[in-house]
Amino acid sequence: MKTTNNIPQLTVVGAGPGDVDLITVKAINALADADIVLYDALVNTELFKYIPHGVKKIYVGKRNSKHSYPQEQINALIVDLAFTHGHVVRLKGGDPFVFGRGAEEIAFAELFNIETAYVPGISSSIAVAGLQGIPVTQRGISESFWVITGTTKDNQLSADVKLAAQSTATVVILMGLNKIAEIVSTFKQKGKAETAVAVIQNGSLPTENIALGTIETIEQIVSDEKIGAPAIIVIGEVVRQHKLFPQVLSDWKYLLN
Repeated sequence: MKTTNNIPQLTVVGAGPGDVDLITVKAINALADADIVLYDALVNTELFKYIPHGVKKIYVGKRNSKHSYPQEQINALIVDLAFTHGHVVRLKGGDPFVFGRGAEEIAFAELFNIETAYVPGISSSIAVAGLQGIPVTQRGISESFWVITGTTKDNQLSADVKLAAQSTATVVILMGLNKIAEIVSTFKQKGKAETAVAVIQNGSLPTENIALGTIETIEQIVSDEKIGAPAIIVIGEVVRQHKLFPQVLSDWKYLLN
């Protein structure tokens, strides 16, 4: 049983892409020092083993527009719990500063003079592709990469996708699976029908699933492979580095003929 320190604190912690072995030492130390933990939907609950016995854990996740708590209520909850419990650890999937609203929560807490800290996490935007043998950059193929949210707060496809489709950069789209038809259409309009694509579900976990194809074929392959959320979309010629890509391309051409 941990003794509460009663000093109002907030530590926003990145839990990584899902595999518990990808948590950082600093994140483990933060969990061990927590007086209360607020965690999100994509957090692997196996990480709870690092939280002291008796420390309360509250789920405040958001999935598919279904929010257990609106963001404003989460902000208020953090402040209330910091003053009543002490050290609040806000545990988020991936990295809290990559579409994780971690900076917003820190800024709100600081309005109340609450001591804050940020613990980076391994972002799925890089790690999930890398674990599949797909580098987001590679000499002679891709000199840069974009990381874009697939769905804005207005439930629209980000306008940045159109800009990214004009470049030769690798494009990583998070939270975009339900917009894949729009994404495909955008890249086709820019003459990118043959560009390689990977859609990776549950990256880094035993339940990981992947669809490999091109802009022209990926919608059908995603359907065939029954890919669901959460998934990331990786678009660019670096996807051809995946060891199975040549065979997938060959099989698809065979079916078309």
